[in-house]
Amino acid sequence: MRSIFSLALLFFTSLALAQQPYYDDVDLTLTGNALYNELQTKISDASSTFNYTDARNALLSTDENPSNSSEVLLVYGYNDSDGNCTTDRTRNKSLFGGMECEYNREHVFARSNADPTMGDVSSSTTGIGADPHNLRASDQQMNNNKGNRRFGDSSGNAGVISGGNWYPGDEWKGDVARMMMYMYTRYGSRCLPALMGTGPTEGSTQMLQLFLEWNVEDPVSFYEDQRNEFLESAYGNRNPFIDNPVLATIIWGGDTAEDRWGLLNTADFTTNPLVLYPNPNYSGTLNISSTLPVTAIQVYSVSGQLVLSHDDFQGSTLDVSSLNSGVYLVRLTDAEKQLVKRLIIH
Repeated sequence: MRSIFSLALLFFTSLALAQQPYYDDVDLTLTGNALYNELQTKISDASSTFNYTDARNALLSTDENPSNSSEVLLVYGYNDSDGNCTTDRTRNKSLFGGMECEYNREHVFARSNADPTMGDVSSSTTGIGADPHNLRASDQQMNNNKGNRRFGDSSGNAGVISGGNWYPGDEWKGDVARMMMYMYTRYGSRCLPALMGTGPTEGSTQMLQLFLEWNVEDPVSFYEDQRNEFLESAYGNRNPFIDNPVLATIIWGGDTAEDRWGLLNTADFTTNPLVLYPNPNYSGTLNISSTLPVTAIQVYSVSGQLVLSHDDFQGSTLDVSSLNSGVYLVRLTDAEKQLVKRLIIH
């Protein structure tokens, strides 16, 4: 019989992943521009010698497929079985280059869109053009298709959309949003969000509503966490919006993103907790309990794929018997808040 456990505790009332020690000297009680400036100072302390060749080598670790260590994941990719290598989601690590069915380095914030541009890159390039937080493995043709197009909203798989803009795909839009947030926080006006995206900004801020929405809609994947862990060691800094997406909400506003450290915990979170745990004799059903009724539930795979969804949830149990063994993110929404919980099904 399968059993189910949380990554932290079998029974728990809220998700509060441990805050990274990296942020111990950051004042996380700040909000708005004050927190933006604090994080900018923090992440600007990174390697000044890390170059474009180092970034290529880093891809072998940062972009490693969590399901197959001989492969990298390809940003914007979505199909390994359609006979078209341009749409591949994975690629053997050895197939790096500029030829058909090889992968290369994609500057997600396009080099030519920065102001001033990041310029031409070479093996010895350092600084903004070699910042590994902005580089992803990408099929070379997919990379060419995207080029320096700005991001726009759509749904489904990656590709060119109305107005000649680029949709990164449902799996990758949160990754892209958090990369744009990092680049704007690290490099300021040189990487304004509007230089790489479309639509209105949030309130009086410079952050696009598009990226804030994607940050909420596409939760952090294990793949993103993997990148952060490696790059802190190799490059010297982290992407704060991967570590805790709600930092974007605290700085720029918009709908509340996943709060992985419990920064927004209030008395309500402790007196009216959401609780997710297995029935005593687990047989594929989870108990869902909250003082306020849970109104929606989404379950995501480790790669960010939506595998179960109840937008109009009613009742107190959730049937997950259709899920295979593995790790999942479960997002629960009640009348006042959202929580995201990590689960393992054995």
